[in-house]
Amino acid sequence: MIVEQLFTGCLAEMAYFIADKGEAAIIDPLRETKPYLELLKKHRVKLKYIFLTHFHADFVSGQVDLAKATGATIVFGPNAKPEYKIKNAKDGEIFPLGDIKLKVLHTPGHTMESISIVLIDKKGKEKYVFSGDALFIGDVGRPDLAVKSDLTQADLAGHLYNSLRKKIMTLPDDIVVYPNHGAGSACGKNMSKETWDTLGHQKEVNYALRADMTKDEFIKEVTTGLKTPPQYFPKNVGMNKSVNKSIDEVVAHGMRPLSAREFKVLAEEKDVLVIDTRSKRSFTKEFIPGSWYFGIDGSFATWIGTLIKDLNQKIIFLAPRGREEEVVTRLARVGYDNALGYLKGGIRSWKAAGFKTANFDSTSAAEFAEKKGKKNLVDVRKESEYYSEHVIGAENVPLNVLPDNIAKFSPSKSYNIYCASGYRSLIACSILYANGIKKITDIRGGFKALKRTDIKVSDYVCPTTML
Repeated sequence: MIVEQLFTGCLAEMAYFIADKGEAAIIDPLRETKPYLELLKKHRVKLKYIFLTHFHADFVSGQVDLAKATGATIVFGPNAKPEYKIKNAKDGEIFPLGDIKLKVLHTPGHTMESISIVLIDKKGKEKYVFSGDALFIGDVGRPDLAVKSDLTQADLAGHLYNSLRKKIMTLPDDIVVYPNHGAGSACGKNMSKETWDTLGHQKEVNYALRADMTKDEFIKEVTTGLKTPPQYFPKNVGMNKSVNKSIDEVVAHGMRPLSAREFKVLAEEKDVLVIDTRSKRSFTKEFIPGSWYFGIDGSFATWIGTLIKDLNQKIIFLAPRGREEEVVTRLARVGYDNALGYLKGGIRSWKAAGFKTANFDSTSAAEFAEKKGKKNLVDVRKESEYYSEHVIGAENVPLNVLPDNIAKFSPSKSYNIYCASGYRSLIACSILYANGIKKITDIRGGFKALKRTDIKVSDYVCPTTML
């Protein structure tokens, strides 16, 4: 028997590959099919089932393409009604796989079609539960992501309470919990960085599994403090219910190498966005005027989905050499299928063609701390981060709302921008610069570095109107 957890850091997402006696199943696959086809080939097994624990909101899953490539059956929960052919599993239904069994538990609450899957080994022991977004390590799924539901958050939270108590918590304490997400995902409030745990330990440490917790207490706990989910979440749900462009077609479309001149012509069109996915250091040194920074080595997909409002946005991009296909694939994972190509030869070819580059100031935290008159300091972290602790005098404009608040910045003023460690601040600086706010300084290392200086930081503060 083979059980592999396939972790994707950019989305804090875990898919699963299970195989036994020449047969395989995949749970919650990402959009690209190539990694799964390679696994099947490596282990010399045939894909029998593709399980989806629910219609995902934070990424586009690849079940349709994968089923076409392998002939596998797509399995969803009882209430799922997508536009493509599936099998709706019944609660408690058994799916044989080699000498093992996969048992479907209907565990609604995160969404109404949500399922968890229990792996029963050949001796009849319940070894693993693949809990989807019902149960995370240290948390449970949000009850506010269901699209076009007549149920309230409280209704869904009530269903989740029942699912946990009557289905998942009745499993053996030594069963291993394998969730769909970990820390960094917006599908829960406070997930652990661990990607698996035993159910027994989770009963001890997970606030939502407290033995003495009443249903009303649970509902209050899981519905309190929920922030508005990223704008692309409902759009991805819609895509996951539909038949989308083939991932191969999307990648081929986005992998067109563009000369500097072709790139410039496209960049000057109003409906085309230039994104730069290079390293922070490379972008800070020089960039194409008007480009937005989304470093491929950071939380790329999440910030693309949060800040680019139109899934049909035409995109051209710069990428580290050899990683162009990765950029297109990761755009497609969150539904951005309209990449038009990349700058062949990178920034060097742009300069060789005689086209201008731009830059803005960058300073270390230590250098900033020594400055006199530290005016117009902007903290682009989340509100919760800011209220917890921030540099005294800094004003909070969270990155997720920054594009809607450009008018609050003056082209005649200078601004110093920081986030937690330097990724979000660079995105913010790029967006501000693209919108004519050019007197900006990025504070490298962000708040983590600033705290190591003698600069004064606050304790918890109540929310105030920023800028």
